[in-house]
Amino acid sequence: MKKIVTISREFGSGGREIGKRLSDVLNLAYYDEEIIAEISKETGLSEDYINNISEKGIYPVAFNFGRTFASFGNLQLNQTEILVKQQNVLKKIADKGDCIIVGRGADITLKDYNTMNIFVYSDMESKIKRCKYKAKEDEKLTDKELEKKIIQINKDRKKFHNLISNLEWGDRNNYNLCINTSEIEIKEIIPAIAEYIERWFRRKI
Repeated sequence: MKKIVTISREFGSGGREIGKRLSDVLNLAYYDEEIIAEISKETGLSEDYINNISEKGIYPVAFNFGRTFASFGNLQLNQTEILVKQQNVLKKIADKGDCIIVGRGADITLKDYNTMNIFVYSDMESKIKRCKYKAKEDEKLTDKELEKKIIQINKDRKKFHNLISNLEWGDRNNYNLCINTSEIEIKEIIPAIAEYIERWFRRKI
């Protein structure tokens, strides 16, 4: 059985770092921005544009990609195409073998692949601290500005999730493991998470 781990995360919670570190420890292929690059190649659209659509959920909530592609209403075709391409790319990645996929609604798109789904979150203070540590030198946002940015990005992620599923983004009942990274050094918890993942997949054999 393939080991496919999906990681959904609040912005600033360290979900991407967890994914990268787990891929090294568990020797699993890692996919994140590579997904956007692949869609860009297939569509000829810029990676920034694709990223905005694939994470921000710019469509009306009433249109649910998890149900049907039959009716596009007044949506722009290239936007619809991007989400279709993204789902196809995710499935191609899953078909290749063991991997960790960060974001992109992979937990929903790959629901038939017996994935282990993780959600990473933390308190606002920890998210702000982590964002400041990871920020580029020329990025000088105040704590208030960072908090506003974090809230908006998480709203966008939730909106996108609502387009492809009726399940609530961040609801602990929809994930196999939820990780609170508040006031935690991520590298210190990786061995425990890796062991949990190994045991989870062994139970599925």
